[in-house]
Amino acid sequence: MINQMQTTLIKKDLWEITSNKRLFSVLLIVPLVFTVVMPSIFVLTIALTPMETNDFKSLLNLLPQSALTGDLRHMMIGLLLNNILPLFFLLIPIMAASVMAASSFVGEKEKRTLETLLYSPLSLKQIFNAKILASFILSMMVSLISFFIMIVVVEIEIWLLMDIMIFPDINWLILLLLVSPAISLIAITLIVRGSAKAQTMEESQQRSVFLILPIIILAAGQFSGLMLISSWLLFASGIILTAIAILAMRGSFGKFNYETLLK
Repeated sequence: MINQMQTTLIKKDLWEITSNKRLFSVLLIVPLVFTVVMPSIFVLTIALTPMETNDFKSLLNLLPQSALTGDLRHMMIGLLLNNILPLFFLLIPIMAASVMAASSFVGEKEKRTLETLLYSPLSLKQIFNAKILASFILSMMVSLISFFIMIVVVEIEIWLLMDIMIFPDINWLILLLLVSPAISLIAITLIVRGSAKAQTMEESQQRSVFLILPIIILAAGQFSGLMLISSWLLFASGIILTAIAILAMRGSFGKFNYETLLK
């Protein structure tokens, strides 16, 4: 259970990140790129590229033959919306979380408020959990808002360009309710631990970049037709990731003690 002091710490961290113009601008720009700019480029490319051109044929060659059924443009839009964009979307919670989680402890060090925090009635485990939950709340808020913006923008573009409506399938439900929270929690836990060890904000942020690489590789494979992840595989992955996230959070503070944090 979260006590009143942890809630106060969570609110303080959320206020500090949203009142920092530089960090808050990153929280706005990154989701806009992945939810508006990139999907719009994909939709425009599919809708406006003549089917007879070599570029369009090359695009079709990237996809598995089993997926090439019915109207090709409609099929490609469906694959884009429900198979490719979900994996690009996974970058949003990680990037949003990294902005706040990377500054969780090292930010306290730079502002010289860490000693005051450690001398509070909160235990070290409660402090770690509060830092993790603050980043998790922010990450999920950014993710959900980004999802709704993306769906509205993409559906309007598809309607105007192709006069059809293609709605999100169950992959998005699994992603939003299971996979995305689990990945976000794992990333936040690792980043917060890294922040506790780091001496500067730059060092902490550099460590968090490596967590994004597996998602980029997976998204590239999805886009190139090397793999099209099924709903069952996505669900199974979400269950496994959730279990890992719970274990990671329980052991988040590991072997840390007050002396190591103050170094």
